[in-house]
Amino acid sequence: MTLGEIKRILRSTPIPLTRSLGQNFLHDGNQLRRIVAAAELSPSNRVLEIGPGLGPLTELLISEAGHVWALEKDLRLHRLLAERFAGAPNLVLRHVDALEWLKENPRDWTGWKIVANLPFSVASPLLVQFALSPQPPERLVVTLQWEVLQRLLAAAGQPDYGLLTLLLQMRFLPAAFFKIPASCFYPPPRVDSGCVTLQLRTPPLVAANLIPLFVRIVRRAFSQRRKTALKLLRGDWPEDRLTALFGQMGLHPQVRAEEISLPEFVRLAEMLASP
Repeated sequence: MTLGEIKRILRSTPIPLTRSLGQNFLHDGNQLRRIVAAAELSPSNRVLEIGPGLGPLTELLISEAGHVWALEKDLRLHRLLAERFAGAPNLVLRHVDALEWLKENPRDWTGWKIVANLPFSVASPLLVQFALSPQPPERLVVTLQWEVLQRLLAAAGQPDYGLLTLLLQMRFLPAAFFKIPASCFYPPPRVDSGCVTLQLRTPPLVAANLIPLFVRIVRRAFSQRRKTALKLLRGDWPEDRLTALFGQMGLHPQVRAEEISLPEFVRLAEMLASP
């Protein structure tokens, strides 16, 4: 779908674009093909797309994957998609709020791939929803605001390192990424975007039974960035035990959460889980 086709559709069927829904349509064919290539699709794959918009990515997905689900919140766009892809036997199109639907309909995403130009307004909570799923997808290939993508790739000590970094990297390994200029979208957003591939960690970095504890630790540790991790964590665990564990791990008592690496947080969770 070219930029001219997108403009023609929007002129013929007046659809006021809603900035709050992040309705910036990716039209650049080269970028769309790069996204699909990153997903490494085959006819045996099951794919979930969130926010298909006018369907330029959907068109490529249904030609490569065996089964595609597309979740569109905007009823006007859903109707256009239903008409455009009426003859696609491998597409299931749903008119739902993706974030609410995922929360209310927990399911086994084992073996699925998420390929989507995520709405900017809900990209982070959607990613966390998949990361905390009991059966997460095997791969995410998602387009995000560049600043959000940088948070996913960050390491301890870097300015973008934080809670989102840890919740995603706990479950997924960032494999590759590329930048997408604002000019590749219509209308152009005010910021650049990027596509990142997140591959499910196998074997897992955090044991399934430890994930709730790990999440509790990192949420508490990043709840007030100006305070030291030890001061924040002692709200949930005895200070003397925390001090002893920090000493065993070689962590300074004044260390802040953004200076503690992912493996160190995992180790702390394992030690706190021990009697």
